[in-house]
Amino acid sequence: MNNSIENHELANTFNRLTPDLVLNSLESVGFLTTGRVITLNSYENRVYQIELEDGRWVVGKFYRPGRWSKLSILEEHDFLKELDEQEIPVALPLQLEDGSTLGNMDGIMFALFPRIGGRLLEEPSEEKLMQVGRLIARIHNVGATRKASHRIDLNPDSYGYNNLEYLINNNVIPSEARENYKQTALMLLQRIVPMFNEVPVIRIHGDCHAGNLIESQAGATFLDFDDMVNAPAVQDVWMLAPSFDEYGQREREALLTGYVEFRDFNPAWLRLIEPLRALRFIHYSTWIAKRIKDPAFIKTFEYFGTVQYWQKETMDLREQIARIDSLI
Repeated sequence: MNNSIENHELANTFNRLTPDLVLNSLESVGFLTTGRVITLNSYENRVYQIELEDGRWVVGKFYRPGRWSKLSILEEHDFLKELDEQEIPVALPLQLEDGSTLGNMDGIMFALFPRIGGRLLEEPSEEKLMQVGRLIARIHNVGATRKASHRIDLNPDSYGYNNLEYLINNNVIPSEARENYKQTALMLLQRIVPMFNEVPVIRIHGDCHAGNLIESQAGATFLDFDDMVNAPAVQDVWMLAPSFDEYGQREREALLTGYVEFRDFNPAWLRLIEPLRALRFIHYSTWIAKRIKDPAFIKTFEYFGTVQYWQKETMDLREQIARIDSLI
């Protein structure tokens, strides 16, 4: 079977996951279920809460085919194990019947995690932000011990030039908007490349927004390390406190007040916030483009691909250029 046919069949299997297939996959790795399945919101992967016969609920994550290799997923699991060993509260993948943490159902890789109850941290106090900052620093201390060799390095090449090349070469952008977007993105990337020089990269959470942080019995707990990358430490800081305004600045100051109790942080790294935000804009559009044939994406991102969409993206990048120029 050639790769294109195999990938097409895997995509069809992934898009047609049913509760029966999910339950069968759990039972194939030694977990007996009651048959109760709840589908959770997730665009990238397919995620379910499943009740086991012993009364426990687990979360089953079925990984999107073609995004991560087996080795890169296992690096996520290894990172979680390292964090757990340091008593950092995370959802540690469960061991399957064969002793591994990664199963396979008709070519779709999956993992099981304990369900962790808690509530989102909405409008956290300064003290709570300091607590979260300490937690991020502890995560980064573990992340800095070694590099993830099968994960992406977040930089202007991987998130910028490579994504732009994909968008242009695959005719994702309508001809009326393509050149304007391309030239704007290139101007931005040329400005920010030197800003990443000499900035260390470490294993980080990578998608460290408030939706992946809950207050559990163990305290502040980060979930979903699916986007783990090698990146500057400030990536996890700005995503948790993203606002441009003084409110966002105060939140970042509180986070870093707690952070530096456990790990050094060079204030100069804050200059990377706007470059990293701009790279996320480009990466996000490419992420949608690569999945737009997924039925869930077609329904959710109806506006994607229109001239108006790309005109707005171009304006957003121009605004980022203005912000970055104010820092240079």
